[in-house]
Amino acid sequence: MDSVRVAVLQMVSGDCLATNLTQAEALLRQAAAEGAEFAQLPEYFYLMPADERARVALAAPVSDHPLLAWAQGLARELRIWLLAGTLPLVSDEPGKMHNSSLLIDPRGQLASRYDKLHLFGFCTGQEQYDEAATMSPGREVVSHALPWGQLRLGICYDLRFPELFRLGPAPDFIALPAAFTHTTGQAHWELLLRARAVENLAFVLASAQGGHHPGGRRTFGHSMIIDPWGRILARIEEGQGMAIATLDLAAQRTLRRQLPALDHRKISVGP
Repeated sequence: MDSVRVAVLQMVSGDCLATNLTQAEALLRQAAAEGAEFAQLPEYFYLMPADERARVALAAPVSDHPLLAWAQGLARELRIWLLAGTLPLVSDEPGKMHNSSLLIDPRGQLASRYDKLHLFGFCTGQEQYDEAATMSPGREVVSHALPWGQLRLGICYDLRFPELFRLGPAPDFIALPAAFTHTTGQAHWELLLRARAVENLAFVLASAQGGHHPGGRRTFGHSMIIDPWGRILARIEEGQGMAIATLDLAAQRTLRRQLPALDHRKISVGP
């Protein structure tokens, strides 16, 4: 295959689950109507509450999760590959959850699960975040073979850890659903996304939260699709919306032949 059409969806999720799901569904239907074969929701698309513990209350096993069933039904109806941003899955630690990306195929089957490895911590005089207070970290690096190439899964803060994307075979695509803070996003979001694309000669698909949320939190937005040369193919800055692009897979293969940097690596990255 020489091309694939992909969409990254941006939201400004609030504290009403039903409203968030309605908005997410509308974006997915728009993406499918515009020819997307793969669509990606942002981190926490289902809920951005003032109290982080409200998400823990929605945690359920992956085998019996109502939000997963919702996403599976849409993927099946729209006949798309769907990365359902992140969903809250049960953890062995009391009072905590796994923040997990779930990849669903066009038949509505769960194809892959990735539990966020790196938990965000940030403290200034004005802002404080401590994901480890409500989350358990994942333990595994996860890739999935799509019809168009290898997808490596990451979530938000994972973006700062390039070794996650260097382990094993080089990914053709990197998925990064996120809810980057406005402070850190303004400083580093685009810089890090483009770096991950260039160093891996991979397409980067970044879907974000982009606005003001309950409790005073502000996210940066700027969802974007980046090609293996670091060029931004599509972007939406703030607010709800969609960035969509057709990825030139033949051009990626040519780039990797012309600049075989992935074959020139001398230092292996271990666990």
